Amino acid sequence: MATEIERKFLLATEAWRDEVERAERMVQGYLNDQGPVSVRARIAGSRAWLNIKSRTLGVSRDEFEYEIPLADAERMLDCLTTGPVIDKTRHLVRHGDHLWEIDEFHGENDGLIVAEVELDHVDETVERPAWLGEEVSDQARYYNVSLVKKPYSQW
Repeated sequence: MATEIERKFLLATEAWRDEVERAERMVQGYLNDQGPVSVRARIAGSRAWLNIKSRTLGVSRDEFEYEIPLADAERMLDCLTTGPVIDKTRHLVRHGDHLWEIDEFHGENDGLIVAEVELDHVDETVERPAWLGEEVSDQARYYNVSLVKKPYSQW
């Protein structure tokens, strides 16, 4: 079984921008966002994935992800999503032993920037960059699946 262990944070400063290794625009939409799982299609560049994730709060949840044909993902986003798509730029920043994914949202979520770090185990030590702010791993409103229903612009 695949398990995602991820911590999510707000940003305290813009200093992370000086450390970006690369960035990529992404769009994703949810085919199912009810019940115990979410199912989403995501496009990043010329590649696409189908993702199934348990809807539990916290740093650890079941997650399964499969690469799919780009045309299939485009069709899913056009015809099968339960709400608007999430549009964001993912910036990759290496700090210490970890690769941070910093998502800068666009559209109705413009202004929201969230840093995530994936871990090998729940109690893994993470070197906190100086630009890191409050941890929001247990706050559902920062989850992408929640941002579809109540975008940042409506908080």
